[in-house]
Amino acid sequence: MPRPFASAIELGEALRERLEALARARSTPQALAFRCRIVLRASQDDHLSNQDIVAEMGCNRHTIGQWRERFVEHGLQGLQDAPRSGRPRKFSPR
Repeated sequence: MPRPFASAIELGEALRERLEALARARSTPQALAFRCRIVLRASQDDHLSNQDIVAEMGCNRHTIGQWRERFVEHGLQGLQDAPRSGRPRKFSPR
């Protein structure tokens, strides 16, 4: 069942600066940088809906909703990729 209203995101100054730094850094994986931009846009004072953010960022509405809610529930850790299922590696990373 879709949520009628998106969760509001309130960021402290330190967390906002951290998200902005991650979104700008060249070494940040692009998926994480995109998620940071979603959260930053959702936290701005104009309180855009997920549909409005979709129109600006050109992605699926489920993507916006998923990352917005994961950030509300888990904070910055929620923007990281979840562990994948499957058989563990048998060889060393070297």
